[in-house]
Amino acid sequence: MITIGLTGPSGAGKGELSVLFEKHNIPVLDTDKVSRIVCGKNMPCTLELAGAFGGNILMPDGSLDRKKLAQTVFANENRESYLPKLNEITHRYILEYADMWLEEKKKEGYASAVVDAPVLFESGYDKKCDFIIGVLADKNKRIRRITERDNIDTELAQKRINAQKSDRFYKENCSLILYNNEGIEELEKIALPYIMALEKGIIPTF
Repeated sequence: MITIGLTGPSGAGKGELSVLFEKHNIPVLDTDKVSRIVCGKNMPCTLELAGAFGGNILMPDGSLDRKKLAQTVFANENRESYLPKLNEITHRYILEYADMWLEEKKKEGYASAVVDAPVLFESGYDKKCDFIIGVLADKNKRIRRITERDNIDTELAQKRINAQKSDRFYKENCSLILYNNEGIEELEKIALPYIMALEKGIIPTF
């Protein structure tokens, strides 16, 4: 089974490509959703985070208080050491989940499966992928999408973009780059030949 890594910066429109993969019988694992699962109430990841950053990041019922965790990590003078620790803990549990999910899809007979991970390279999971697709879009498109999706102003959206990896990084490290500037219908026209190959278990070479 081909393991496909799907990544790209915020606002590029990875989600629309995920929809197209699933439309063509290629399962997709959304690691953002996995993060919610592994950081659930009294889960091992949640308890390890509390051990690392203090019990005040937990709600009274044992669930994770994401706002307090963010304040602890990002607003702390030890941010440079706290953030790597946060990523080390959460990535480990998310990637273990991804490994199990991929094994299930292999047993179910799928020719390909997609791991949608915004931090694919940062987590090191790119090394487990046979083919990596990066989705990019023009900056103005990304800003508009981010402001509408997250209900934030343009300045904050711009800061978020500036803090992420450059288009050049994705071009240099992905197997394939797809641009999503015109919406899902146009994206499907561009992506369809690659999706059809992957659906058959063929890594595109064109």
